[in-house]
Amino acid sequence: MVSLEALGHSFRSYWLMWSCRMSRSAFEAIVADALDAVPEEFRSMMDNIDIAVEDWPDQETMRRARAEGAAQLMGVYYGVPLTRRGHNYSMVLPDKISVYRMPILMRCRTPKEVRDTVRRVVRHEVAHHFGIGDERLREIGAH
Repeated sequence: MVSLEALGHSFRSYWLMWSCRMSRSAFEAIVADALDAVPEEFRSMMDNIDIAVEDWPDQETMRRARAEGAAQLMGVYYGVPLTRRGHNYSMVLPDKISVYRMPILMRCRTPKEVRDTVRRVVRHEVAHHFGIGDERLREIGAH
């Protein structure tokens, strides 16, 4: 196999050729639209949660997610799922869903692909907020 560098292409130039480029504000609007697309009966039950757009996951997040590289992780949920909150759940910082912009843009070639991917990532992380684990998400084809 010939590397990109051997052909005179850096990873950055390859990424710029094939990935979708999009401003941060446009990406944030897509994330907001994806949240609006969550059915109202679920949105109304979402409690004490913050949604953030970040460019890349940090090293600790990658370690906890067992990701081999930053480009592998498109989103993550941090917090106490609703199903695990007891009567003592109070006075805590909000849970957080992080949506990682650069890994998503690297995977997508068109704005439509970005919208579809963000929507899938947001639904996946919201499912974790409701206590649905990766195993169950795989069973229902939503992982």
